[in-house]
Amino acid sequence: MTEVQQLAAFVERAHFGDLSGAAVEQLKIRVLDTIGVAVGALDAAPVAAIRALTAELGGAPLSTLIGGGKTAPDRAAFYNGALSRYLDFMDSYLAKGETCHPSDNLGAVLAAAEMAQASGADFLTALAVAYQVQTRLCDVAPVRDKGFDHTTQGAYAAAAGVAKALRLSREQIANAIAISGTANNALRVTRTGALSHWKGLAYPNTAMAATHAALLAAHGVTGPDAVFEGNKGFKDTIAGPFEIDWLKEDLERVRLTILKKHNAEIHSQSAIDAALEIRARPAFSANAVRAVRLETFAVAHQIIGGGEEGDKRTVRTKEEADHSLPYMLAVALIDGEVQPQQYAGERIVAADVQALLRKVTIAPVAALSARFPERLPARLEAELEDGAILKASREDYRGFHTDPFDWSAARAKFDSLTRAFTTVAERDAVADVIFTLGRRPVADLTALLGAITARAAAA
Repeated sequence: MTEVQQLAAFVERAHFGDLSGAAVEQLKIRVLDTIGVAVGALDAAPVAAIRALTAELGGAPLSTLIGGGKTAPDRAAFYNGALSRYLDFMDSYLAKGETCHPSDNLGAVLAAAEMAQASGADFLTALAVAYQVQTRLCDVAPVRDKGFDHTTQGAYAAAAGVAKALRLSREQIANAIAISGTANNALRVTRTGALSHWKGLAYPNTAMAATHAALLAAHGVTGPDAVFEGNKGFKDTIAGPFEIDWLKEDLERVRLTILKKHNAEIHSQSAIDAALEIRARPAFSANAVRAVRLETFAVAHQIIGGGEEGDKRTVRTKEEADHSLPYMLAVALIDGEVQPQQYAGERIVAADVQALLRKVTIAPVAALSARFPERLPARLEAELEDGAILKASREDYRGFHTDPFDWSAARAKFDSLTRAFTTVAERDAVADVIFTLGRRPVADLTALLGAITARAAAA
């Protein structure tokens, strides 16, 4: 078999019963978290623009939009994916050379599962497949340092999950993955320099294309069978050599994904915890800060600390703010939290946070870098005008795989993010359906999501 055929065999044989109880629990927590983040973004301007375009274009009403209404599954994958990505509050997976967000696959897998009238167990299995494929490719085939975006591995994952949800044959699964992987190799410029809306839309676009690829494969369209190992294939042109024995893979990788405690880029989570500890001390006053110095691991410096992916002290938009470690530390020290309200336009440009972020310096430290990704080490100090130096350090945070969210913690985050758009009864209903999804049809979930958002839009 070619490598994509081996991957297709893994996807085809995956079964809900293969998941451990712990993996099922964490997968349901990821669904609750992702849907909460999506509902919390319903009033975002880029989302409204996408919604308007979707309405203009139309589409067969096969898959529910979070926000009410239905459209074609590939368009639902894009819209719902954009919702779950906009706040930048979704889950993450940390590999040595790559960071990805496997919940990016939920919108596409949910749209396909609804179209196929799948059970909740089938949906969860397909989502677990997407998680496994994306995380394992990030482990062995990182592409960030070669100038490609992590959505590149996601093209294989989303297609695999959608194909599973659609119950395609092994041959069709292989074709779906081959088409999507060949066609969707995105540039890392998406996340470097001045950031645009595309930072949050790159993966929804990949998920939309992967959904379309699976639908094409279902209708008999074929893709390059040697997409991985062939002449000018993924290994030859982008990733370099790697090995995964898909016949030995399980569905447990979801347990190593992590959730965000703070509404901030994943590599900042422990540093923000340290900042909040300093802020809570009696001697601290944000107005009296002379300098803020952070020592952290190289990847955090590279991506959000002013390293090779660009200056992080020019912060004008939400997209720039939630990928600026100076901004996130400054606003944490002033406001005592980093939540969606810290990314309101007027908060970003306010004089206090703009002044403080320019006092932040960030340095990578080799000893800390050596502990990544098993830990997220951060050593922070704030020097005050009177010469006092306040220090705090962290190795990880609540939500990391060393201290994962349980259902109660996930529900608290879900309630906080969705409160403006839902009633208590609606929140309880969604949470109950997700908690019992292994025994329900996926339509029970999509019906609630459509009803909630329809009510919110009319309010």
